[in-house]
Amino acid sequence: MDEITLKALAKINLGLDVIRRREDGYHEVSMVMQTIHLYDRLEIAKSHEPGIHIRSNLNFLPVNENNLVYKAGKLLMDEFGITDGVDVNLEKRIPVAAGMAGGSTDAASMLYGMNRIFDLGLSRRQLMERGVQIGADVPYCIMAKTALSEGIGEVLTEVAPLPDCFVVVAKPTISVSTKMVYENLHANELQHHPDVVGMVDALKQGDLSGVASRMENVLETVTTKLYPQIEEIKQTMKESGAENAIMSGSGPTVFGLYTEKATAEQAAEKIRQQYGLSEVYVTQPC
Repeated sequence: MDEITLKALAKINLGLDVIRRREDGYHEVSMVMQTIHLYDRLEIAKSHEPGIHIRSNLNFLPVNENNLVYKAGKLLMDEFGITDGVDVNLEKRIPVAAGMAGGSTDAASMLYGMNRIFDLGLSRRQLMERGVQIGADVPYCIMAKTALSEGIGEVLTEVAPLPDCFVVVAKPTISVSTKMVYENLHANELQHHPDVVGMVDALKQGDLSGVASRMENVLETVTTKLYPQIEEIKQTMKESGAENAIMSGSGPTVFGLYTEKATAEQAAEKIRQQYGLSEVYVTQPC
């Protein structure tokens, strides 16, 4: 195999709790992660020209060592002494800097693709072990199932999938710094924590309403104060028929779960018009 084309799936956080801030500065989390049918496309091919060469449809994206795709490729090249070069065409569809693991899922696909085209023989578990060196979300993106994520995000347990539904995803035209959000969280002082255990049980029972009723993201305690539009979009989704709506990751993307496609599409159009947003999508869990 000399080339491969892959879909790099976006993720949403059905629940996101921060247990505490550790002495090493990292945060201990408890999250329920879900992949959705919104994805970037990577075309990865061997090249006779040494090095990693990335092209993208977004001209503001770095295509050097500052790109996680590059870091993923270099990690395997260095470990296995790969001398051939690699050409990557990265078609971005997942909103950038949106709390949907866009960079991490691209890196995960790069690891998977390099493993295939260079016949490295690494198992999924071995790829996940390497992925954590690039970013905490990368192992999950390699796993790409509904999962409970613990530790700093690297301890993953597969759980029952989200029942069939429709997901409206809306990315506000604001930028949120993940570092800033965590620095302002004061995790050890949180008085309320999401019912992540109850959500896992609801998933096991196939109870969409039970999942939706437990959807919470403690990072909203920081972001909604600084960016009121996040809360406004959540409320618009709920008023437009969502079972519930929350922010994904450190934001600013908001998503809502809907039982009917027509209702979801109407809600998406309302959000586009009301907030002047271009990055609004109707998709499904996968």
